[in-house]
Amino acid sequence: MRAADLIDEAFLAYNGGRLREAARLLTERMLPKDGFIGMSLTGALTPAGLGKSCLIPWMKAGFVDWIVSTGANLYHDLHYGLDLSLHQGSPFLDDVELHRSGVIRIYDVIFDYNVLLDTDAFVRSVVQGPEFQRPLGTDEFHYLLGKYVDARAKALNLKDTSVLATAYRYGIPIFTSSPGDSSIGMNVAAMSLRDHQMSFDINRDVNQTAAIVYEAKSSGHTSSVFILGGGSPKNFMLQTEPQIQEVMGIQEKGHDYFLQCTDARPDTGGLSGATPAEAVSWGKVDPETLPDCVVAYVDSTVSLPLLTAYCLSRSPKRKHKRLYDRRDELMDKIREAYLNVGTVSKITTSRKVAKRSSSVGLKKKQKS
Repeated sequence: MRAADLIDEAFLAYNGGRLREAARLLTERMLPKDGFIGMSLTGALTPAGLGKSCLIPWMKAGFVDWIVSTGANLYHDLHYGLDLSLHQGSPFLDDVELHRSGVIRIYDVIFDYNVLLDTDAFVRSVVQGPEFQRPLGTDEFHYLLGKYVDARAKALNLKDTSVLATAYRYGIPIFTSSPGDSSIGMNVAAMSLRDHQMSFDINRDVNQTAAIVYEAKSSGHTSSVFILGGGSPKNFMLQTEPQIQEVMGIQEKGHDYFLQCTDARPDTGGLSGATPAEAVSWGKVDPETLPDCVVAYVDSTVSLPLLTAYCLSRSPKRKHKRLYDRRDELMDKIREAYLNVGTVSKITTSRKVAKRSSSVGLKKKQKS
């Protein structure tokens, strides 16, 4: 039985039923009509091999247009692009003995400590390049880093091993919401002590992600979010709508479709477990499409392979939007919309002040 048939015919209730709803939401609502899809990545997905097995096929098929990821996922993705070895292990190994032997463990994934050192050396070598000696949005930083990973992979005769290299080839912007919270950021910080001029332009990231969503909605497309896990990347992806509506004052209704695969509970009050219904109250999700939003309480290492197989089986490949190539254009559009809102606001305020002034003057004359 094909994986897609298994989901349609056997995943009938409970969390299995929610996963089937997720699969159909993707193929019937999110992917059709060239809708914009953002994906957020939380948890150690790339060390588990999900970059090569799922994320890269997803990207090659044109099923994702922009990504927000933890820095850790991108750092560990570099191991694959540099042909460094990770191994299947066990969660029950003696960690004291592993430390003595120079072995790192991520639950049941193990690798040599030198993998970290070699990856660190690669990052430090790359960021010394002249194109890095200035403030960069994380999307531009990852694009440039992906270019070097792609070149290294070609030199090593590797194919489709790195998410960063694949994003570079297809013009898929990748942001990270906390660039200092990973080994990539740690290496960049260390290089700043050697008077290297690179820094992360967080303001650009906030406005650039909002510009992508604004482009989707203003051009008549849907804007969908596919959230794996939760955490900071989830919020960074969803806050695009409050940035557009609340902060910039641009009229909008929220993301059209929301899909999350998580093991986080909503009753603890954490953002990771916050439901799409709660997101509606913030303006993050369009209330009119709330019935189509899905939360599947399934671990990403289980849900992502199944959903990837389902979408590749049920949906045609899509043309790549190459949003990275349009980053300046999209930024100019949202800047213009924001400045126009400010101009209208000033005109409206001036008219109200003038009206109040004339009314006060009239009252004074009547009194006199």
